[in-house]
Amino acid sequence: MTAAKLAKRAAAIIVGKLGDDVMVLDLRGRSPLADYFVVATANSTIHAQAIADELAFELKQEGERVHHTEGMDNGVWVLLDYFNVVVHIFCGETRQFFGLERLWGDAPCQTFTETNGKN
Repeated sequence: MTAAKLAKRAAAIIVGKLGDDVMVLDLRGRSPLADYFVVATANSTIHAQAIADELAFELKQEGERVHHTEGMDNGVWVLLDYFNVVVHIFCGETRQFFGLERLWGDAPCQTFTETNGKN
């Protein structure tokens, strides 16, 4: 699957697990880290861990294996690295503190909701 499709699929899975404020940041040509960041907010650390577990499971079923994960132990900021797509699942205050959207403010951004996330 292309990086763009993977990012959108990840966002849709997160929306399906009731993640909030789900965004895909297009970092192509802006960052050597990844082509896309998927950023979402969870309601609690347990919710963040559940979203990450479901995301890794669903994408594995579709042939995409996570390369690296961080933060699963505490769930405050869970990161799933799919090489060209990096997924960040935050608890609310942590997301506000690190402000990835502000850091990459010049990047094109697509927001996902229940309406468009289930495509």
